[in-house]
Amino acid sequence: MLGTQLDVAPFLDRVCQELKRMNAGEVRGLADAIFECYEHARTVFICGNGGSGSNASHFCEDLGKGTLRREDFDNDARKRIRVLSLTDNTPYILAWGNDEGFDRVFVEQLKNLAQPKDLLIAISGSGNSPNVLRAVDWANKHGLKTVGCTGFKGGKLKGLAQHNLHVDLDDMGIVESIHLTVFHWIIDNLYKRISL
Repeated sequence: MLGTQLDVAPFLDRVCQELKRMNAGEVRGLADAIFECYEHARTVFICGNGGSGSNASHFCEDLGKGTLRREDFDNDARKRIRVLSLTDNTPYILAWGNDEGFDRVFVEQLKNLAQPKDLLIAISGSGNSPNVLRAVDWANKHGLKTVGCTGFKGGKLKGLAQHNLHVDLDDMGIVESIHLTVFHWIIDNLYKRISL
């Protein structure tokens, strides 16, 4: 945790340096994948645990609402991004986790809902979360496009996902913050493409 070693100003400088190191092509690639789902009425699924789960929920909310103009809120004919965070159905997650194991909480939802050519955005700072890996493995085998959002060295997810958005840093808090910052750019980019 860099905040244990650095004072405020050097810490913020380091975060800025890490943001500048992000691969812009990976960021644009994720925005393009989501836009493709929008164009073809496919569903975007997002999953993650802990802070990455919080980012999944936040990204889902922003994709669903933040890509619309206010004047379109009551327009039932307005096309919208089909998006669902797999982290947010608590009873379903607890049922699978308690009865069959926590590694099944995301994949079992995909089995009920996903179609070929949908998109799974899998967020795992370590890249080694068993429930995330299981969902990506299933998605790959069933015709979904998969994007792994990782940190550290990328773990198993970096090699398993078809596409990546990687933060090459060994600090979970900064990795999660950079993921969220990138997601906010993607929201703005999609708003421009969809609503302006």
